[in-house]
Amino acid sequence: MKLHFLLFIPIIFLPLVHSTHHDYSDALSKSILFFEGQRSGVLPRDQRMQWRADSGLSDGRSIYDTDLTGGYYDAGDNVKFGFPMAFTTTMLAWSVIEFGELMPPNELRNALVAIRWATDYLLKTISQPNRIFVQVGDPYMDHNCWERPEDMDTARTVYAVDAPSPASEVAAETAAALAASSMAFRSVDPCDNAHIRDGVCPFYCDFSGYQDELLWGAAWLRRASQDNSFLNYIEKNGKTLGADDNINEFGWDNKHAGLNVLVSKEVIEGNMYNLQSYKASADSFMCSLIPDSSSSHIDYTPGGLIYKPGGSNLQHTTTISFLLLVYANYLERTSQTVNCGNLIVSPLSLRTIAKKQVDYILGDNPMGLSYMVGYGNQFPQRIHHRGSSLPSLKDHPEFIACKEGSDYFNSTNPNPNVFVGAIVGGPGEDDVYGDDRADFKKSEPTTYINAPFVGVLAFFAANPNLS
Repeated sequence: MKLHFLLFIPIIFLPLVHSTHHDYSDALSKSILFFEGQRSGVLPRDQRMQWRADSGLSDGRSIYDTDLTGGYYDAGDNVKFGFPMAFTTTMLAWSVIEFGELMPPNELRNALVAIRWATDYLLKTISQPNRIFVQVGDPYMDHNCWERPEDMDTARTVYAVDAPSPASEVAAETAAALAASSMAFRSVDPCDNAHIRDGVCPFYCDFSGYQDELLWGAAWLRRASQDNSFLNYIEKNGKTLGADDNINEFGWDNKHAGLNVLVSKEVIEGNMYNLQSYKASADSFMCSLIPDSSSSHIDYTPGGLIYKPGGSNLQHTTTISFLLLVYANYLERTSQTVNCGNLIVSPLSLRTIAKKQVDYILGDNPMGLSYMVGYGNQFPQRIHHRGSSLPSLKDHPEFIACKEGSDYFNSTNPNPNVFVGAIVGGPGEDDVYGDDRADFKKSEPTTYINAPFVGVLAFFAANPNLS
């Protein structure tokens, strides 16, 4: 079969509103700033999101009488979900590991502060022997209210899993988060790298289960510690735990594509050919993103956005863009390409796809709308977020009860607090976005949309013009 060398991938069909230049450095700063708006607990003196205040100060005190303050609310509600929070932490840390050296010193510091805010909380969730705390807040009660986190009067129910009951997914993701974070901090705080295994066991090491998170956690522990026992685990259990499954997805609930890219570094740069199956799966994933490839599986909107049904689509766009850039870097360091059957795909080609996704998010799309709040001249005004849509304590010090917030939820007015850096769920498969607060699948920001985008923006801030 004749091979073609791929330099440009035509994926855009609708007329777009083009920007002559995107300020990726500004977008990077704002993508990191976003995490300050999601903070729970006692806020620090240098808090920049001034419309937020202390919240969740009694978290953990009921029943378990432990301190579970801190951490992040994962989206537009006031619940702390351990699983997506740990994934957010892993992706923030991976962003720093791969692209931190490209960040301006002040933004690298801000990114590390964002990671630290999460890891301080995650360490609390594994502070008791044979127990992991996986969630704070009753989601049903919380979602029945529209109130500021500072006013929360719904039950702050604590959910925990005690050994020997399995908590494989959350425990393994927590292991991954702490291992990746130890690497992110290594250059500025070498002590963070100590006792990685002690910090995550027995919650990861003693639980059994057949989940992609087990391999994901082991892969991060291997990368952080260089311990061959984790390497052996990845090699021996890959087939059993589904590493060979070509699942073209990466997010908080499915690690397959990210796992394969992560482990492929051992093959590409370390010549660990016993892990070749992981690289083969990573190559397959990359080929699935190429519209002209014979193995293309991923859908694009008419305007060129990677699209997966189910809502909060930009979580897929940002994570896939991140993997494209990471894999391109691995390949470029060793002068390798990806063989997609009818095409040979270069690292530049992968970066070109990622850049199209980034530029779409920042405003080069049929709506002419930036999907990052506070970036550009036009961006969502009515995002699905309690703290942003309700007046701040400074502007409205009186308590706003559970149902009293409904007037603000139902209002057609823009949110009073501009949540700078928040990336919403994004448009539908037709590239249309209605800026409707009630349409949470499109208008709700999440930490796990932003986290991988930090690394992506760091790359393009340093490399705005691909060549």
